Amino acid sequence: MIRTLLATLVAFAFIFFLGGPLFLYAVLSGDTDPLYWAGLQGTRAALRVAGVRLDVRNQEKIPRGRPAVYMPNHQGNADPPAVFVLLPPVLVLAKKEFFRVPILGRAMKLRGFIPVDRRDRERAIEAVERAAKSLRAGNSFLVFPEGTRSPDGRLQPFKRGVFIMAIKAGAPIVPVSVSGSARIMRKGEFAIHPGVMRITFHDPVPTEGCAIQDRARIMDVVRRVILSGLAPEERPVEAVASDK
Repeated sequence: MIRTLLATLVAFAFIFFLGGPLFLYAVLSGDTDPLYWAGLQGTRAALRVAGVRLDVRNQEKIPRGRPAVYMPNHQGNADPPAVFVLLPPVLVLAKKEFFRVPILGRAMKLRGFIPVDRRDRERAIEAVERAAKSLRAGNSFLVFPEGTRSPDGRLQPFKRGVFIMAIKAGAPIVPVSVSGSARIMRKGEFAIHPGVMRITFHDPVPTEGCAIQDRARIMDVVRRVILSGLAPEERPVEAVASDK
């Protein structure tokens, strides 16, 4: 619990003491890069203090020079920061509650992060349309295709919206397998348990030239690729049974 408190203090120190002045600078100048850099450093520092170590594999598969949609599985609260620090600059589709945090929420909006109201279908569709437009403008995105954290660490069914977003923009999807996160920060717990997260990047899945009708096929490809980087206890029960 001491590590958890220290990591939280580090994160909030960056948000309020460094993020505040840089947020003001971003508002006045329109330049959000220093603010993004501060968020990146604060996230890295919080992970170190929390005792979270990253075993990163195939990072060279990250596309360079073009926007992409990064799709990791979602085992726990440690996933977003752990994947975020490994990527080139990205925007995030995040649940609207994060945007209520003082300074942080305003900074996310200023940077171009997009809030998603998962309880309102029309607004969720609106968010996907905004993200597709931003992708076409050259911005990469980090999204979680399951839509929420897994209750037991096993891969859950995927939501369609983020795949439609990628198809509409013709952007490649980079599947990312996150393994070991469920043991570090379990759903419903505030405590962070020190440990190793294995993060595996896979070959991009192209969507250029695809139609919305292709989404089921693309979803299946991405799902099978993510599963290949997970431990048996992190795969759906039916997937483990089919492997035997």
